[in-house]
Amino acid sequence: MGILEKIAEIEREMARTQKNKATEYHLGLLKGKLAKYRAELVEVKSGGPKGEGFDVKRSGDARVAMIGFPSVGKSTLLSTITETEAAVSNIDFTTLQATPGRWEYNGAVIQLLDLPGIIEGASQGVGRGKQVVSTARTADVILMMLDATKSHLQRPLLEKELEAVGIRLNKNVPNIYFKVKTGGGISYNATCKQSQLNEKFVYNLLHQYRIFNAEVLVREDVTIDDFIDVVVGNRIYLPCLYVYNKIDAITLEEVDRIAREDHTVVVSIEKDLNMDTLKQYIWEYLDLLRVYTKRHGEYPDFSEGLILRKGATVEDACRAIHKSLLETFKYALVWGKSAKHNPQRAGLSHPLCNDDVIEIVRK
Repeated sequence: MGILEKIAEIEREMARTQKNKATEYHLGLLKGKLAKYRAELVEVKSGGPKGEGFDVKRSGDARVAMIGFPSVGKSTLLSTITETEAAVSNIDFTTLQATPGRWEYNGAVIQLLDLPGIIEGASQGVGRGKQVVSTARTADVILMMLDATKSHLQRPLLEKELEAVGIRLNKNVPNIYFKVKTGGGISYNATCKQSQLNEKFVYNLLHQYRIFNAEVLVREDVTIDDFIDVVVGNRIYLPCLYVYNKIDAITLEEVDRIAREDHTVVVSIEKDLNMDTLKQYIWEYLDLLRVYTKRHGEYPDFSEGLILRKGATVEDACRAIHKSLLETFKYALVWGKSAKHNPQRAGLSHPLCNDDVIEIVRK
């Protein structure tokens, strides 16, 4: 029996099983098996040759991947905010390969990736969907394009396909310490009361994965799915922005209802409605920092800043300027939100904030 057949069999058994307190343990173990086979499926598929047009070189300061069903406006958006001329048509599957575009915003160069429209079952290889959702794993932000005039089932169906390849949308990494050891058996401890997880389930799930020696420390109330994700270990946690296009074709009441959903922005790309808000949302979800530099005795250069990731330190700023700076680094002077006083003398580990100004003092 192949991996796809095993996945289908487990899904059928889960569908037959009633969900209640008595079956929670059994369903948890089935979820563990399902996650194991899906992880194997991703590894097997990704080990082969790459599909034509999907091996897109990463460029710029960040990558945003647009994913959605056919004819929702991905190519139109790419053509609108970048200089890339993407094929645009009302016919489904106009885009047949990944099309990158270059977009400059707030001093950052952002790569916008237009992925072909996918269909249900994409994560298991239907159409070219397997390549599409796997490419989405390389992004910093997922832009889920949805048609405001069509069924509301679009969003959960797309989320299901991304979940199947290990992409977790708008979720934090579970606060679980998990380490496989060479001996000593399985050690399980929780620092707070667990509503779903228990020692018996942890032992049996790890044995199911042929792990017999491990240390598990749970620091928050987590779900069974959270623990499975930690054990599988190939999960990608990405911010996702849900973009509902074609709002000019629905009522104002419907637009208002959709706009109130979490992580959602409503637009009409063709009518240029709410596009500035969309760009600002993308920038916020990328969580980038813009840091300015100055020379000793001179004013800061506000015309061009360093683009860094959230949580970046003075060391990251030095590497962004030139890695040789680390060899002669003495200290840095920092002005801005991260400084307790202006200027603050800081070392390499000092965390930076957006719009900080930094001066590097060398030995």
